[in-house]
Amino acid sequence: MHDRTALGAADVTDEVLAAMVAELLGVDDVELVSSYAEVVDYALPAITTGGRWWVRGTAAVDGHAHDFRLFVKHVHEWSRSPLFAMVPPEVRAWAAGMVPWRTEGAVYASDLAHHLPDGLAIPRALGVHDIDAGSYAVWLEVVPAVEVAWDLDRYRSAARLLGRFAARPGIRALARIGSAEWDVRSYVDGRLGHQVLPILGAEDVWRHPLVAGAFADLRPRLLAAVDDLSRLTAELLAQPELVGHGDACPNNLLVRPDRDGFTLIDFGFFMALPVGFDLGQLLVGDVQIGRRAAHDLAERDATCLAAYVDGLAAEGVDLDLGAVRRAHALQLLIFSGLSAIPFEVLEEEPTNALRAMAATRAAIARYSLDLVDQTG
Repeated sequence: MHDRTALGAADVTDEVLAAMVAELLGVDDVELVSSYAEVVDYALPAITTGGRWWVRGTAAVDGHAHDFRLFVKHVHEWSRSPLFAMVPPEVRAWAAGMVPWRTEGAVYASDLAHHLPDGLAIPRALGVHDIDAGSYAVWLEVVPAVEVAWDLDRYRSAARLLGRFAARPGIRALARIGSAEWDVRSYVDGRLGHQVLPILGAEDVWRHPLVAGAFADLRPRLLAAVDDLSRLTAELLAQPELVGHGDACPNNLLVRPDRDGFTLIDFGFFMALPVGFDLGQLLVGDVQIGRRAAHDLAERDATCLAAYVDGLAAEGVDLDLGAVRRAHALQLLIFSGLSAIPFEVLEEEPTNALRAMAATRAAIARYSLDLVDQTG
């Protein structure tokens, strides 16, 4: 009646599972009748995720059967990811400690849910269980969500809530709950310094068919931004520090069935961050993975920026819209614009689909460069 072998090392004992199910159902005790695990079909890679599963089953409460379902996520230090092989050998020892893989578990084990503004929720954590010294499993309730198109009103609503999230005192108090292993400088010195900048400096990359057309006009501007990266980074770090989800793309903002709010998931980069940080992935997250075109970047950005600043004000943080726009521009260029070249597919045959992707990525880079120029 039990088959959770798919979980591997992320599994727990029947006794531990029964206790989590009892909490899920809001009772003191259950008899675990059956349980089984299956892999979640999820195509997007994540460097600190070792697996995702559904765990379903039946539990008896006072002789009555109740079905249950849980979501399980295996989180590990990123040196265990297959993508770690891309890190140059000479910096692997340093790089292994640069991704805050412990943060997500700490967030789910915290009281963050009690500090969220109306309209935001997070899944209830039934357990955060260590697997070994370098990994753990998070067991979460399954939250209802609906697949809907993100129109301008939905982006506006999300941006306002992210502004409230960034400024809310109870959330800011949790900003350092996870790890101090990562910040803006870590990203610049790490991913940009060791992976992206060498690619931008390689002559053959700019001759590649996917790059030569889409990015031709951007080469001098991107390289000029690289030359100015130290100053731009220092300016971003000098912006007011609030708190951020860290990856607030629509994929991590599940739309609730009442369509009047969102459930936030994936807190691996939740931490103290410069104001406006979450606007970047809200704007371009779906564009980067091909779920949305880039033609309306300016319209959505203006809408989201105004809503975000309104959200800050609702929590008592009054900042000039122009100042937040500047911080957002710097974040967008450093975290998205400079890495826009699709280097992950440069060894593939340049199909029409890949050419379209390159053009979309170039639009992100172009927009981020323009925004920095406009706000400077």
